[in-house]
Amino acid sequence: MKMKTLYAALSGAFLLGAATLAPAQTSNAPAGSTVAHPVKNTESSMSADYRAQKKQIDDAYKQDKAACKGQSGNAKDVCMKEAKAKEKIAKADLEAQRKGTSHAQYEAAKTRAEQNYDVAKEKCDDQKGAEKSACKKSAKGDYDKALAEAKSARGSMASNAPSSSTTPPPAPPSSSSTSSSKTSPGK
Repeated sequence: MKMKTLYAALSGAFLLGAATLAPAQTSNAPAGSTVAHPVKNTESSMSADYRAQKKQIDDAYKQDKAACKGQSGNAKDVCMKEAKAKEKIAKADLEAQRKGTSHAQYEAAKTRAEQNYDVAKEKCDDQKGAEKSACKKSAKGDYDKALAEAKSARGSMASNAPSSSTTPPPAPPSSSSTSSSKTSPGK
C-alpha cells in the first residue's frame, strides 16, 4: 500500500513539474525567427569587420603559439604566456573599440595590466632566491600602478562623460530662474 502511494505521489510531482515547465519553453517569436535564440543572434549582431579582426587575432595567436613549440623550459612557458597575453589584450582592445564605453576601456586596460603581470611573473621564474623575490615585487608594483592608472582613467572618463552631457547652459539657468522666481514672490 505504501509503494502505491509513493508511486502516485512521485507521478503527480513529475506531471506537475512537467506542466509548469512547458509554458516556459514556448516563445512568442514567429516561426523560423532566430530572435529567440541568443547564440544564433551573436553572429548576426557582430559586423563582418569585427569578425574578421577577431579571426585575425585568433590566427596570430595560433602562429605565436606554434613559434613557441621549438623552445623548452621556462623560455617556452614565457613564450606561451606572451602569446596568450597578446591574444587577450588584443581581444579586450577590440571589444573596447566595438563597445566604445568608458567601462570597456577600463576593462581593456585592466586586462592589459593583468596579462603583463602574468608574463612578468613567468619571466621571474628564471631567477632564484632574492632576485626572484625582488622581480616578483617589481612586477606586482608595476601591476598595481597600471591598475591604479586604469581606475583613475575610468574615473576621469566617468567624470568627463557626465559633465559634458550635463554642462548644457539651460540646466543652471533653469535652477537660477526657479530660485529667482521663488525670491520674487517672497519680496
